[in-house]
Amino acid sequence: MPEHANPHPQHAHDHSHHHGHHHGDAHGRTPSEPPTGDQEFWDSRYSESDRIWSGKPNAALVREAADLAPGRALDLGCGEGADAVWLARRGWRVTGTDISGVALERAAAHAAEAGVADRVDLQRHDLAESFPSGEFDLVSACFLHNYGDFPRARVLRTAAAAVAPGGILLVVGHGGWATWQEDEAHPEIDFPTPDEVLAQLELPEGAWEVLRREEYAREQASPDGRAGTRADNTVKVRRLP
Repeated sequence: MPEHANPHPQHAHDHSHHHGHHHGDAHGRTPSEPPTGDQEFWDSRYSESDRIWSGKPNAALVREAADLAPGRALDLGCGEGADAVWLARRGWRVTGTDISGVALERAAAHAAEAGVADRVDLQRHDLAESFPSGEFDLVSACFLHNYGDFPRARVLRTAAAAVAPGGILLVVGHGGWATWQEDEAHPEIDFPTPDEVLAQLELPEGAWEVLRREEYAREQASPDGRAGTRADNTVKVRRLP
């Protein structure tokens, strides 16, 4: 998921987005229970408030994409559009996808307010069932975690296949629960290590280069203000021309 208030992960952004197919925020919460019907779950979740993410782009995306030459980008689990809008403002043509129609409506409004609606194409997909077509110079999957039976590894392999020669795949995820969440941890939610992410991608030898694989701790306060920390990780790979 975005650098948001109340983060959760088919959406993500310093949100933790696509939970199961949502990502979420780096600061966000992770849903305490897996969705039973993902589309209905996330539409309901977004409808609980006017905005559930901070509106800021994911810090990891900013750090890893700030120096990239603009091209075509795919934002998996775009949520309310913070990452997509940030990329569009930097000259990218962005396809954003999310399982929630409510989230996509908010993303469209955010893009319009930012004056970049003509650079952002928003598509509704359950990534377990369908995937945007085309090739992209950047594919971003921020906090796209497994909930229920969401096939994250397969989705990430599909994401890698959508990267154009010379392009980047960026996978940002949580490495575990925040310290204040440990009493509500759910074993069915998987937080793979960077090496496990790379193994799941099954990248052909000699066709990709690994630019970054790291895990790092950061401060993350609970929604009620309790101090805490959480481990996140980043995998950044480039398809060779």
